[in-house]
Amino acid sequence: MITAKGEVFDKVLGLELGADDFIVKPFDTKEVTARVKAVLRRSAASGPKESDETLRFDNMEISRAKYELKIAGKAVDVPPKELDLLYFLASNANRVFTRDQLLDKVWGFDYLGDSRTVDVHVKRLREKLEGVSDKWILKTVWGVGYKFEILQ
Repeated sequence: MITAKGEVFDKVLGLELGADDFIVKPFDTKEVTARVKAVLRRSAASGPKESDETLRFDNMEISRAKYELKIAGKAVDVPPKELDLLYFLASNANRVFTRDQLLDKVWGFDYLGDSRTVDVHVKRLREKLEGVSDKWILKTVWGVGYKFEILQ
């Protein structure tokens, strides 16, 4: 927080409301830069670890940290958007998403292309995942969308 309010009450309130730091105007830019770097160091140290971004299923491992898809222990070439799509669906297993929801979550809300791009990416993923496991499937829910279904 950068503010003109310098009373102890204001500083305490700002920090209690979630501010990482509190700087009173006027300030020195070197001090602000040092404080920003300190916050970035702390946030990087507490960020997600690689294991937090790896999903494992029967005969398949998706590592978002490495941007790697392994099938039966072997790395498979997969474009970043396909990996993002698979990771998103697999991390929300058994939940159906419409094309628009997938475009928003995977491509971003500012994507201006055709919604059928989701169909193309799913088709390509299915070609790569065909016959890999009988415990999960990339499924079309007709009239609704797609889901990564874990079979019982």
